[in-house]
Amino acid sequence: MISFEESMKRLQQLDVRPVGVKKLFLSDAIGYILAEDIIASYNSPQAPTSAMDGYAIRAKDQQRGKLKIVDQIPAGSEVQRALQEGEAIKTFTGSLMPEGADTLIPIENVEVDGDYIKIKEPVPQGFSVRPVGENFKEGEVLIKKGSKIGFAEIGVMASLNVVMPKVYQRPKVAILSTGSEVLEIGEQQTSTAQIRSSNNYTIEAIVRLHGGDPVQLGVVKDDKASITNAMQEALESADIVVTTGGVSVGDYDFVKDVVKDELGAKVAFKGVVIKPGQHVMVAQRDRKFIIALPGFAYSSTVTALVYLLPILYRMQGSNYEPIIVEATLAQAYKKKSKKTEFTPCNVTIKDGEYYVDFAGNKEGSSAILTNMLDSKALAITSEEERDKEPGERIRVWLIHQR
Repeated sequence: MISFEESMKRLQQLDVRPVGVKKLFLSDAIGYILAEDIIASYNSPQAPTSAMDGYAIRAKDQQRGKLKIVDQIPAGSEVQRALQEGEAIKTFTGSLMPEGADTLIPIENVEVDGDYIKIKEPVPQGFSVRPVGENFKEGEVLIKKGSKIGFAEIGVMASLNVVMPKVYQRPKVAILSTGSEVLEIGEQQTSTAQIRSSNNYTIEAIVRLHGGDPVQLGVVKDDKASITNAMQEALESADIVVTTGGVSVGDYDFVKDVVKDELGAKVAFKGVVIKPGQHVMVAQRDRKFIIALPGFAYSSTVTALVYLLPILYRMQGSNYEPIIVEATLAQAYKKKSKKTEFTPCNVTIKDGEYYVDFAGNKEGSSAILTNMLDSKALAITSEEERDKEPGERIRVWLIHQR
Protein backbone atom coordinates (compact mmCIF):
# COMPACT_ATOMS: atom_id res chain seq x y z
CA MET A 1 0.00 0.00 0.00
CA ILE A 2 1.03 3.59 -0.56
CA SER A 3 0.58 6.62 1.66
CA PHE A 4 -2.33 9.00 1.26
CA GLU A 5 0.06 11.73 0.09
CA GLU A 6 1.53 9.44 -2.56
CA SER A 7 -1.93 8.46 -3.78
CA MET A 8 -2.89 12.12 -4.26
CA LYS A 9 0.39 12.74 -6.08
CA ARG A 10 -0.30 9.86 -8.48
CA LEU A 11 -3.88 11.05 -8.94
CA GLN A 12 -2.59 14.48 -9.96
CA GLN A 13 -0.15 12.92 -12.44
CA LEU A 14 -2.91 11.17 -14.39
CA ASP A 15 -3.49 12.44 -17.92
CA VAL A 16 -7.02 13.78 -17.44
CA ARG A 17 -8.55 15.90 -20.19
CA PRO A 18 -11.94 17.59 -20.59
CA VAL A 19 -14.46 15.40 -22.40
CA GLY A 20 -15.51 18.23 -24.76
CA VAL A 21 -17.28 21.58 -25.01
CA LYS A 22 -20.66 22.78 -26.18
CA LYS A 23 -22.78 25.91 -26.21
CA LEU A 24 -25.89 26.27 -24.09
CA PHE A 25 -28.58 28.89 -23.85
CA LEU A 26 -27.69 31.10 -20.90
CA SER A 27 -30.40 29.98 -18.48
CA ASP A 28 -29.61 26.32 -19.18
CA ALA A 29 -25.93 26.79 -18.31
CA ILE A 30 -26.45 26.97 -14.51
CA GLY A 31 -24.16 24.47 -12.76
CA TYR A 32 -21.91 23.93 -15.77
CA ILE A 33 -18.24 24.98 -15.94
CA LEU A 34 -17.22 27.71 -18.36
CA ALA A 35 -14.99 26.75 -21.28
CA GLU A 36 -14.10 30.36 -22.13
CA ASP A 37 -13.25 33.64 -20.43
CA ILE A 38 -16.12 36.10 -20.21
CA ILE A 39 -14.69 39.50 -21.11
CA ALA A 40 -16.47 42.86 -20.80
CA SER A 41 -17.11 44.35 -24.23
CA TYR A 42 -17.92 47.82 -22.85
CA ASN A 43 -17.76 49.95 -19.70
CA SER A 44 -20.55 49.65 -17.16
CA PRO A 45 -21.86 52.21 -16.64
CA GLN A 46 -20.87 53.79 -19.94
CA ALA A 47 -21.37 57.32 -18.58
CA PRO A 48 -21.61 58.86 -15.08
CA THR A 49 -24.93 57.72 -13.63
CA SER A 50 -27.12 58.60 -10.66
CA ALA A 51 -27.06 56.01 -7.86
CA MET A 52 -30.31 57.25 -6.28
CA ASP A 53 -33.21 59.68 -6.66
CA GLY A 54 -32.19 63.28 -6.17
CA TYR A 55 -30.78 66.32 -7.96
CA ALA A 56 -27.69 66.64 -10.13
CA ILE A 57 -25.70 69.66 -8.97
CA ARG A 58 -22.23 71.17 -8.79
CA ALA A 59 -20.93 70.45 -5.28
CA LYS A 60 -19.56 73.97 -4.79
CA ASP A 61 -23.00 75.47 -5.53
CA GLN A 62 -24.38 74.04 -2.27
CA GLN A 63 -22.95 77.08 -0.46
CA ARG A 64 -25.60 79.16 -2.24
CA GLY A 65 -28.21 77.43 -0.11
CA LYS A 66 -30.77 77.53 -2.93
CA LEU A 67 -30.61 76.18 -6.51
CA LYS A 68 -33.01 76.48 -9.42
CA ILE A 69 -34.61 73.34 -10.86
CA VAL A 70 -34.22 73.63 -14.64
CA ASP A 71 -34.98 70.11 -15.93
CA GLN A 72 -35.42 66.43 -15.07
CA ILE A 73 -33.88 63.26 -16.51
CA PRO A 74 -35.93 60.06 -16.12
CA ALA A 75 -33.91 56.83 -16.16
CA GLY A 76 -33.35 55.70 -19.73
CA SER A 77 -33.64 59.19 -21.17
CA GLU A 78 -30.95 61.09 -23.00
CA VAL A 79 -29.56 64.22 -21.33
CA GLN A 80 -31.04 67.29 -23.05
CA ARG A 81 -28.90 70.06 -21.62
CA ALA A 82 -25.76 70.78 -19.63
CA LEU A 83 -25.92 71.99 -16.05
CA GLN A 84 -25.03 75.64 -15.46
CA GLU A 85 -23.91 77.51 -12.33
CA GLY A 86 -26.61 77.70 -9.66
CA GLU A 87 -28.82 75.06 -11.31
CA ALA A 88 -30.16 71.65 -10.33
CA ILE A 89 -31.59 68.93 -12.55
CA LYS A 90 -33.86 66.31 -11.05
CA THR A 91 -32.55 62.77 -11.60
CA PHE A 92 -33.67 59.28 -10.73
CA THR A 93 -31.86 56.06 -9.91
CA GLY A 94 -30.07 55.02 -13.09
CA SER A 95 -30.39 58.42 -14.79
CA LEU A 96 -27.44 59.74 -16.76
CA MET A 97 -25.71 62.64 -15.06
CA PRO A 98 -25.82 65.88 -17.10
CA GLU A 99 -22.65 67.51 -18.33
CA GLY A 100 -21.36 70.00 -15.75
CA ALA A 101 -22.73 68.09 -12.73
CA ASP A 102 -20.33 66.38 -10.35
CA THR A 103 -22.58 65.44 -7.43
CA LEU A 104 -26.00 63.95 -6.68
CA ILE A 105 -27.80 65.32 -3.65
CA PRO A 106 -30.58 62.99 -2.40
CA ILE A 107 -34.16 64.20 -2.22
CA GLU A 108 -34.02 63.70 1.57
CA ASN A 109 -31.34 66.38 1.82
CA VAL A 110 -33.34 69.14 0.16
CA GLU A 111 -36.64 70.95 0.45
CA VAL A 112 -38.53 71.86 -2.72
CA ASP A 113 -39.72 75.45 -2.85
CA GLY A 114 -41.49 76.05 -6.15
CA ASP A 115 -38.84 75.98 -8.89
CA TYR A 116 -36.02 75.83 -6.36
CA ILE A 117 -34.47 73.41 -3.90
CA LYS A 118 -33.17 74.49 -0.54
CA ILE A 119 -30.10 72.66 0.70
CA LYS A 120 -30.88 71.18 4.13
CA GLU A 121 -27.82 68.95 4.45
CA PRO A 122 -24.86 69.26 2.05
CA VAL A 123 -23.07 66.24 0.63
CA PRO A 124 -19.43 65.82 -0.47
CA GLN A 125 -18.40 66.17 -4.09
CA GLY A 126 -19.10 63.04 -6.14
CA PHE A 127 -21.76 61.77 -3.76
CA SER A 128 -24.01 59.03 -5.26
CA VAL A 129 -22.53 59.35 -8.74
CA ARG A 130 -21.54 56.05 -10.35
CA PRO A 131 -18.37 56.66 -12.38
CA VAL A 132 -17.70 55.17 -15.79
CA GLY A 133 -16.68 51.52 -15.41
CA GLU A 134 -17.70 51.25 -11.75
CA ASN A 135 -19.29 47.84 -12.37
CA PHE A 136 -16.74 46.66 -14.94
CA LYS A 137 -14.41 48.09 -17.55
CA GLU A 138 -14.10 47.21 -21.22
CA GLY A 139 -11.58 44.41 -21.72
CA GLU A 140 -11.78 43.20 -18.11
CA VAL A 141 -11.99 39.41 -17.61
CA LEU A 142 -15.11 39.13 -15.47
CA ILE A 143 -15.50 35.35 -15.26
CA LYS A 144 -12.53 33.07 -15.81
CA LYS A 145 -12.54 29.90 -17.86
CA GLY A 146 -13.01 26.97 -15.47
CA SER A 147 -15.46 28.83 -13.22
CA LYS A 148 -18.64 27.08 -12.16
CA ILE A 149 -21.72 28.97 -13.35
CA GLY A 150 -23.93 30.14 -10.50
CA PHE A 151 -26.60 32.82 -10.19
CA ALA A 152 -24.10 35.70 -10.17
CA GLU A 153 -22.37 34.39 -13.30
CA ILE A 154 -25.75 34.11 -15.04
CA GLY A 155 -26.57 37.72 -14.14
CA VAL A 156 -23.23 39.10 -15.30
CA MET A 157 -23.42 37.25 -18.61
CA ALA A 158 -26.98 38.46 -19.14
CA SER A 159 -25.81 42.06 -18.60
CA LEU A 160 -23.19 41.46 -21.33
CA ASN A 161 -25.78 39.97 -23.69
CA VAL A 162 -24.02 36.58 -23.68
CA VAL A 163 -26.72 34.37 -25.18
CA MET A 164 -24.90 31.05 -25.64
CA PRO A 165 -21.87 30.63 -23.36
CA LYS A 166 -19.39 27.88 -24.15
CA VAL A 167 -19.28 25.26 -21.39
CA TYR A 168 -17.55 21.95 -20.75
CA GLN A 169 -19.65 18.87 -21.37
CA ARG A 170 -20.54 16.86 -18.32
CA PRO A 171 -18.59 13.60 -18.01
CA LYS A 172 -20.68 10.45 -18.02
CA VAL A 173 -20.06 8.43 -14.87
CA ALA A 174 -21.21 4.80 -14.92
CA ILE A 175 -21.92 3.42 -11.44
CA LEU A 176 -22.32 -0.19 -10.45
CA SER A 177 -22.30 -2.10 -7.18
CA THR A 178 -20.97 -5.63 -6.88
CA GLY A 179 -22.08 -8.34 -4.49
CA SER A 180 -24.30 -11.42 -4.63
CA GLU A 181 -25.73 -10.37 -1.27
CA VAL A 182 -26.80 -6.93 -2.54
CA LEU A 183 -30.44 -6.29 -3.44
CA GLU A 184 -31.66 -3.52 -5.72
CA ILE A 185 -34.20 -1.01 -4.43
CA GLY A 186 -37.63 -2.61 -4.76
CA GLU A 187 -36.28 -6.16 -4.99
CA GLN A 188 -37.83 -8.67 -2.58
CA GLN A 189 -35.61 -9.75 0.32
CA THR A 190 -35.55 -13.52 0.79
CA SER A 191 -32.75 -13.86 3.35
CA THR A 192 -31.40 -11.92 6.32
CA ALA A 193 -27.96 -12.28 4.69
CA GLN A 194 -29.06 -9.92 1.93
CA ILE A 195 -28.51 -6.16 2.16
CA ARG A 196 -30.14 -3.31 0.30
CA SER A 197 -28.13 -1.50 -2.37
CA SER A 198 -27.29 2.07 -1.35
CA ASN A 199 -23.73 2.73 -2.50
CA ASN A 200 -24.64 3.22 -6.15
CA TYR A 201 -27.30 5.78 -5.23
CA THR A 202 -24.97 7.63 -2.86
CA ILE A 203 -22.34 7.85 -5.60
CA GLU A 204 -24.98 8.95 -8.12
CA ALA A 205 -25.97 11.80 -5.80
CA ILE A 206 -22.32 12.88 -5.39
CA VAL A 207 -21.85 12.86 -9.17
CA ARG A 208 -24.97 14.97 -9.76
CA LEU A 209 -23.97 17.49 -7.08
CA HIS A 210 -20.58 17.95 -8.72
CA GLY A 211 -21.56 18.33 -12.34
CA GLY A 212 -21.32 14.80 -13.69
CA ASP A 213 -23.91 12.89 -15.71
CA PRO A 214 -24.51 9.61 -13.85
CA VAL A 215 -25.32 6.37 -15.66
CA GLN A 216 -26.90 4.02 -13.13
CA LEU A 217 -26.05 0.36 -13.85
CA GLY A 218 -27.33 -1.21 -10.64
CA VAL A 219 -26.01 -4.37 -8.99
CA VAL A 220 -23.72 -7.05 -10.45
CA LYS A 221 -23.34 -10.50 -8.91
CA ASP A 222 -19.99 -11.70 -7.54
CA ASP A 223 -18.68 -13.70 -10.49
CA LYS A 224 -15.85 -12.74 -12.78
CA ALA A 225 -17.76 -13.05 -16.07
CA SER A 226 -20.67 -10.85 -14.90
CA ILE A 227 -18.34 -8.18 -13.55
CA THR A 228 -16.23 -8.23 -16.73
CA ASN A 229 -19.26 -7.86 -19.01
CA ALA A 230 -20.77 -5.08 -16.88
CA MET A 231 -17.54 -3.10 -16.76
CA GLN A 232 -16.93 -3.52 -20.50
CA GLU A 233 -20.39 -2.10 -21.20
CA ALA A 234 -19.78 0.70 -18.71
CA LEU A 235 -16.53 1.70 -20.42
CA GLU A 236 -18.30 1.86 -23.77
CA SER A 237 -20.92 4.33 -22.50
CA ALA A 238 -19.09 6.40 -19.89
CA ASP A 239 -15.98 8.47 -19.28
CA ILE A 240 -15.55 7.28 -15.69
CA VAL A 241 -16.60 3.91 -14.26
CA VAL A 242 -17.14 3.72 -10.51
CA THR A 243 -17.60 0.37 -8.79
CA THR A 244 -18.26 -0.41 -5.14
CA GLY A 245 -17.24 -3.70 -3.56
CA GLY A 246 -15.00 -6.49 -4.80
CA VAL A 247 -11.64 -4.75 -4.34
CA SER A 248 -10.47 -6.36 -1.11
CA VAL A 249 -8.53 -9.66 -0.81
CA GLY A 250 -11.38 -12.14 -0.42
CA ASP A 251 -12.14 -15.17 -2.60
CA TYR A 252 -15.00 -13.32 -4.31
CA ASP A 253 -13.30 -9.96 -4.77
CA PHE A 254 -12.94 -10.02 -8.56
CA VAL A 255 -12.99 -6.33 -9.49
CA LYS A 256 -9.26 -5.72 -9.08
CA ASP A 257 -8.43 -8.72 -11.27
CA VAL A 258 -10.98 -7.77 -13.93
CA VAL A 259 -9.57 -4.23 -14.15
CA LYS A 260 -6.01 -5.43 -14.66
CA ASP A 261 -6.40 -8.70 -16.55
CA GLU A 262 -9.65 -8.49 -18.49
CA LEU A 263 -9.93 -4.77 -19.22
CA GLY A 264 -6.21 -4.11 -19.68
CA ALA A 265 -6.33 -0.89 -17.68
CA LYS A 266 -3.20 0.70 -16.25
CA VAL A 267 -3.43 0.78 -12.45
CA ALA A 268 -2.32 4.06 -10.89
CA PHE A 269 -2.53 2.56 -7.41
CA LYS A 270 -4.27 -0.22 -5.49
CA GLY A 271 -4.33 0.16 -1.72
CA VAL A 272 -3.79 3.31 0.31
CA VAL A 273 -2.94 3.68 3.99
CA ILE A 274 -6.21 5.42 4.87
CA LYS A 275 -9.19 4.75 7.10
CA PRO A 276 -11.79 4.12 5.82
CA GLY A 277 -11.28 2.60 2.38
CA GLN A 278 -7.74 1.26 2.23
CA HIS A 279 -8.47 -1.09 -0.70
CA VAL A 280 -9.43 1.70 -3.13
CA MET A 281 -8.07 1.37 -6.67
CA VAL A 282 -7.72 3.92 -9.50
CA ALA A 283 -6.92 2.86 -13.06
CA GLN A 284 -6.92 4.33 -16.57
CA ARG A 285 -7.67 2.85 -19.98
CA ASP A 286 -7.10 5.25 -22.85
CA ARG A 287 -8.95 8.47 -21.88
CA LYS A 288 -11.27 6.70 -19.48
CA PHE A 289 -10.94 6.02 -15.77
CA ILE A 290 -11.96 3.26 -13.39
CA ILE A 291 -12.36 4.02 -9.71
CA ALA A 292 -12.96 0.88 -7.67
CA LEU A 293 -14.24 1.68 -4.20
CA PRO A 294 -14.78 -0.52 -1.13
CA GLY A 295 -18.20 -2.02 -0.43
CA PHE A 296 -18.91 -0.62 3.03
CA ALA A 297 -21.17 2.44 2.72
CA TYR A 298 -19.09 4.93 4.69
CA SER A 299 -15.87 3.73 3.04
CA SER A 300 -17.22 4.04 -0.48
CA THR A 301 -18.64 7.49 0.21
CA VAL A 302 -15.42 8.92 1.66
CA THR A 303 -13.21 7.42 -1.03
CA ALA A 304 -15.55 8.73 -3.73
CA LEU A 305 -15.15 12.23 -2.32
CA VAL A 306 -11.37 11.84 -2.11
CA TYR A 307 -10.61 10.13 -5.43
CA LEU A 308 -13.59 10.58 -7.77
CA LEU A 309 -14.10 14.33 -7.42
CA PRO A 310 -10.60 15.43 -8.56
CA ILE A 311 -10.95 13.42 -11.77
CA LEU A 312 -14.56 14.49 -12.32
CA TYR A 313 -13.66 18.18 -12.09
CA ARG A 314 -10.60 17.88 -14.32
CA MET A 315 -12.75 16.24 -16.99
CA GLN A 316 -14.85 19.43 -16.82
CA GLY A 317 -11.86 21.72 -17.32
CA SER A 318 -11.64 22.69 -13.67
CA ASN A 319 -10.01 21.58 -10.42
CA TYR A 320 -11.61 20.29 -7.26
CA GLU A 321 -10.41 22.41 -4.36
CA PRO A 322 -11.61 20.99 -1.04
CA ILE A 323 -12.31 23.50 1.71
CA ILE A 324 -10.08 22.41 4.62
CA VAL A 325 -9.89 24.56 7.76
CA GLU A 326 -8.14 24.42 11.10
CA ALA A 327 -10.54 23.86 14.01
CA THR A 328 -10.35 23.56 17.79
CA LEU A 329 -11.41 20.30 19.41
CA ALA A 330 -14.28 20.72 21.84
CA GLN A 331 -13.74 17.15 23.04
CA ALA A 332 -10.99 14.55 22.97
CA TYR A 333 -10.19 12.76 19.72
CA LYS A 334 -9.01 9.14 19.82
CA LYS A 335 -6.93 8.00 16.84
CA LYS A 336 -7.95 4.50 15.81
CA SER A 337 -5.05 3.52 13.56
CA LYS A 338 -1.66 4.49 12.18
CA LYS A 339 -3.30 5.60 8.93
CA THR A 340 -4.60 8.85 7.49
CA GLU A 341 -8.09 8.95 8.97
CA PHE A 342 -11.29 10.68 7.87
CA THR A 343 -13.70 10.94 10.79
CA PRO A 344 -17.25 12.38 10.69
CA CYS A 345 -17.54 15.42 12.94
CA ASN A 346 -19.80 18.32 13.83
CA VAL A 347 -18.53 21.82 13.08
CA THR A 348 -19.69 25.02 14.75
CA ILE A 349 -18.43 28.59 14.48
CA LYS A 350 -18.07 30.75 17.57
CA ASP A 351 -16.49 34.22 17.52
CA GLY A 352 -15.11 33.50 14.07
CA GLU A 353 -13.41 30.26 15.14
CA TYR A 354 -14.23 26.70 14.04
CA TYR A 355 -14.95 24.15 16.78
CA VAL A 356 -15.32 20.39 16.36
CA ASP A 357 -17.02 17.63 18.33
CA PHE A 358 -18.07 14.07 17.56
CA ALA A 359 -21.46 13.97 19.29
CA GLY A 360 -23.87 11.49 17.74
CA ASN A 361 -21.23 9.33 16.06
CA LYS A 362 -21.89 5.60 16.31
CA GLU A 363 -18.91 3.37 17.00
CA GLY A 364 -18.34 0.36 14.75
CA SER A 365 -17.35 -0.59 11.23
CA SER A 366 -16.98 1.51 8.10
CA ALA A 367 -20.52 0.56 7.09
CA ILE A 368 -22.16 3.27 9.23
CA LEU A 369 -23.22 5.88 6.68
CA THR A 370 -25.66 7.45 9.15
CA ASN A 371 -22.64 9.09 10.80
CA MET A 372 -22.60 11.47 7.82
CA LEU A 373 -26.17 12.72 8.30
CA ASP A 374 -26.89 16.31 9.38
CA SER A 375 -24.29 17.87 7.07
CA LYS A 376 -21.31 16.40 8.86
CA ALA A 377 -17.75 17.42 8.00
CA LEU A 378 -14.68 15.16 8.05
CA ALA A 379 -11.83 15.54 10.53
CA ILE A 380 -8.52 14.59 8.88
CA THR A 381 -5.54 13.21 10.79
CA SER A 382 -2.29 12.04 9.21
CA GLU A 383 -0.44 8.76 9.76
CA GLU A 384 1.88 10.50 12.25
CA GLU A 385 -0.81 12.14 14.39
CA ARG A 386 -2.07 10.45 17.53
CA ASP A 387 -4.79 11.08 20.14
CA LYS A 388 -5.68 14.74 20.74
CA GLU A 389 -6.99 16.55 23.80
CA PRO A 390 -9.74 19.21 23.98
CA GLY A 391 -8.34 22.57 22.87
CA GLU A 392 -5.89 21.07 20.37
CA ARG A 393 -6.21 21.85 16.68
CA ILE A 394 -7.35 19.49 13.96
CA ARG A 395 -7.88 19.78 10.20
CA VAL A 396 -11.47 19.64 9.03
CA TRP A 397 -12.76 19.10 5.51
CA LEU A 398 -16.03 20.98 4.91
CA ILE A 399 -17.31 18.45 2.40
CA HIS A 400 -20.52 20.34 1.61
CA GLN A 401 -18.71 23.50 0.54
CA ARG A 402 -16.61 24.33 -2.47
